[in-house]
Parts: sequence; structure tokens; C-alpha cells
Amino acid sequence: MDRILKSARESGSLNLSNRSLREIPKEVYNNLDTGSQDEKWWEGVDLQKLILAHNNLEVLREDLRNLSSLVVLNISHNKISSLPAAIGDLPLLKSLDASFNQINTLPEEIGLATALVKVDLSNNCLTELPASLAKCPDLLELKASNNTISRIPDALAGCSKLSKLDLEGNKLVTISENMFASWTMLTELNLAKNLLTTTPDSIGALPKLIRLDMHQNKITSIPPSIKGCSSLAELYMGNNLLSSIPADIGTLSKLGILDLHSNQLKEYPVGACNLKLSFLDLSNNSLSGLPAELGKMTTLRKLLLTGNPMRTLRSSLVSGSTTALLKYLRSRLSSDEEGSGSTSIPTKDDQIAAARRLSLSSKELDLSGLGVTSVPAAAWETSDVVKLEKAEQRGEGEEEPYLIWCSDCFTRRWPSPTIIGHGGTGNALRSTAAAALPMRQPAPS
Repeated sequence: MDRILKSARESGSLNLSNRSLREIPKEVYNNLDTGSQDEKWWEGVDLQKLILAHNNLEVLREDLRNLSSLVVLNISHNKISSLPAAIGDLPLLKSLDASFNQINTLPEEIGLATALVKVDLSNNCLTELPASLAKCPDLLELKASNNTISRIPDALAGCSKLSKLDLEGNKLVTISENMFASWTMLTELNLAKNLLTTTPDSIGALPKLIRLDMHQNKITSIPPSIKGCSSLAELYMGNNLLSSIPADIGTLSKLGILDLHSNQLKEYPVGACNLKLSFLDLSNNSLSGLPAELGKMTTLRKLLLTGNPMRTLRSSLVSGSTTALLKYLRSRLSSDEEGSGSTSIPTKDDQIAAARRLSLSSKELDLSGLGVTSVPAAAWETSDVVKLEKAEQRGEGEEEPYLIWCSDCFTRRWPSPTIIGHGGTGNALRSTAAAALPMRQPAPS
């Protein structure tokens, strides 16, 4: 322990995770000051990062206020039941991870930690969120999934910079119209597994929203204003009570994943056939058929239809390949429509764009079989693309693939690339979630 504390005094970072600690060492609360005369106190660095995850801690003392230079605090996976008011005495704190504890209430003083950018309170026993969080003007990410929260304080509409909000697995019954109207910077919104019955009309005020997950609620309709979510790429509305979807959804040009499984849909609107989806789940609804126009959605890689009382489609088509089903639907179109060229084979650019939309969820950009000879620009349109793997085998003298971190703009060699392809002739580009890879800044050449 002494060696670890000494290292922390030099670096300002202390990691005491997975040590079966029942209490925090007093030296930590004293900002690593041991009182030893042998220490060169002038060479010490104030504690800025403190990791206490995966221990048996039950209490955080008010002495936490002594760590006034703390920027990152991770106390996840412990047995803590409450946070001290001293949390508000940490003016530089940007990241707080208190997930997987037994916290049932939060002090209003948390709003005094005005530098907060990321807060994770998921998997606790919270029944409400403190309104004082609205005093954190730079709050970008708020996670409070798997609690028992029944309402969102109106004051949180003031968190105008919020970009990611995760409240899955709570007991929310309604969302105020004012919330969405204020959270115009949202890119990801997860309200799955709650008790919501409606989607506010103000959902259309979220033009930057990329991912919307409201599955497993009691929602009966999707408002036509959804068309205002012009950046939407993934929409999950499965396990609800939808009897129809608005034709306006067909205007969402970037939508790649649409999950509507386990609802009460009786038809799929013709207007929604204009979408360029990669994945469409209509399983376990009340569909008796599909519009022939769906056959023109040639970007579609996967269409799920099982569990519907189909009368106009053979069971072999319903359970068979998506390609065969789309071909059959196209055959039902009038000769005039076919002659117009509207059912032409999609261009390579269309196929690349469809694959990129699918990668937003799977974190895997698969361009195998498309015959690409260079990295397409679409591969860099998301910061999640961090890994490129060439499918064909390397020729003599050919360089190894590079691991590329787009958001940080640096490269390093990947020592043992995986070969993906079909007979060594295609190319595949695969993106992997950044969190899954230990990234290091390479030494300057």
C-alpha cells in the first residue's frame, strides 16, 4: 500500500480497485499526506483521479472535501448507501461514477460540483434525481438506469448541453414536453423499460438525436413530429402497444435500424418504404401482409416477420432470406413502377451508407463483398471507427494494417491482424467500440 500511495503522490492518480476494502485509508482523505518527514512534500501532486471501484465500501466520509483538486471519482460496485454533502465541495470534479451501489438518495449539494460533465448513477435504489443537477451547466452525460425513479425534475430542462441520457429500467410514467424542447443537443436517449404511455410531440425538437430507445413501455403511438429527428439512425420501439406508425417516419433519411417487434401493428405504411433501412424488425405483430413497395428497400439486410398472421405471403418467404422476400415483393409491383427504374440495384455508395448506419449499433462496419479498394469516406463519419482490417492477404512488401483512432488522430501498428473476407478477394473494414481496446498514445517517431 505504501508503494501505491507514494506513486499516487507523484502522479496524482490513485487506483485502489478490487482490494476488498471496507473503508478508505485515512491517507486518501488527507490528500495522500502521510505526515512522514522523509517525504519531499514539495514534489507531491494533489490527488486528481481516485478509483475505488469493486470493493466493499459502505461509507464515504465528509472528509472527501479535502480532495479539492479531484477531477475523476469512481466508487462504482460497492455497498455505499448515500453520498456525503461534501461532494459539492469538489469544484473541479468532472466525472462521477457511483453506479452499482445501494444509494437511495442524493444530496442537493451535488449541484455545487458545477464542473460535472459525466455522472453515472445506474443500478442503485434512487427514487428521484436532485433538481440541483440543473446547476451543472456543462453536464453532457447522465446515466441513472435501473433505479426506481418515477419522474424527472422539471429543473433538469436547464441542462441544455446534455447529449446522452440513459434512464432505462425505471418507473417513469410521463416525460414533460418542455424537456425535449430544451435538450436540443441530445444524440442518445434511452427510456426503455419504463411505464411511458406516450411519446411527447416535442420529440421532433431533437435534430441531433441519433439513437432513440423506448422499447418495453406502454406507448400507443409515435407522433408525426418524429420527422424532426433528422439525424435519427436507430429507433427501438419494440414491446409497446403501437397499432400504427406515422407515414412521416419515411422522411428520416438516415434511419438504418427500425425495431417495432411485439406491438399491435396491422400494416406497414407505404410511406415508410422510402426508408433506407439495414435492419427492420416487424416480428410478433398483427400484420396480414406487406406493401409491395417494401421490395424497393434494397438496402435492407435483415427483415424479421415471424409471429404475424400473414395471409398474402407464403410461410417459406416469411421465414426465409430477406433477399428472396424483397425480390418477391418487387415482382408484385406494377410493370410501370418497375419500368421507371425505381427498383434498380443500389449503388456501391448506397450499400456503404447502409452498412455504416448498421454499424452505429453493432460497432462493426462490414464492407465485405463490396469490392472496395480504399477506405471510403463514410468509414470516418463516426468517431466509433477505430479499427481497420484488410480482408485480402498481404502481398510481399505490403504494410501491415494500422489501428486508427479517428477522434484522437493517431495511428499505431496492429501486431496480429485478423483476416476477414471471401476467398481473399474482398475487403472488410471493422469498427470496434473504443472501450474494448486499450489505447495508448504512441511515442513520437
